[in-house]
Amino acid sequence: MDKDKRELTEKERKRRDCFETLCSEMQQKGYKIKNVTINTQKAKYLALFVMLPFMALAFWLYNNANGFNLDRLSWGYAVALPLLILGLIIVHEPIHGMTWAIFAKNHFHAIDFGIAWSTLSPYCACFEPLKRWQYLLGTAMPTLVLGGGGAVAAVMTNQLLLFFAAEYMILSGGGDFQLILRSILTDQRGSVYCAHPDECGFAVFEK
Repeated sequence: MDKDKRELTEKERKRRDCFETLCSEMQQKGYKIKNVTINTQKAKYLALFVMLPFMALAFWLYNNANGFNLDRLSWGYAVALPLLILGLIIVHEPIHGMTWAIFAKNHFHAIDFGIAWSTLSPYCACFEPLKRWQYLLGTAMPTLVLGGGGAVAAVMTNQLLLFFAAEYMILSGGGDFQLILRSILTDQRGSVYCAHPDECGFAVFEK
């Protein structure tokens, strides 16, 4: 067996069956299928490279507006920061789901939450075809809200703790933004997107 292959869970097998049915229906309508997926382990190493410009921009904005007074740091920060980041990580996946559910015809019935136990990674996926901009907006939304929005709030309130958490959330969106960058290579006209059933990424149906 290929070392990159793994045995699918029962839940993943059911999703794959539904996905194959969808692919057949879309092909009958004249669509071609293209998978856009990433290796989650490699994505972790590329995340800093992809997100560094956004992290640098947030750093520049905060430093320009407030400066960095590291004397404010205390042991309380060491306790509060991990707890704040943990809370934001928990919120990350529901933001994906809520955004996609707005556009999906079946709303939350088209959304699936879970944990990839092999990598201990929580996930959220939309298994109903969406327009390109709808799917990619849902992909980017947690980073925009928790990372970008958190950075803006940190600059406005001069909260160093919030700034560090926002920087982490920008970095944690590296995998999502790698998928968005890869989607640039696909045809934008008439394309629809759907989550891949058992890999990190999505399928593009294009005419």
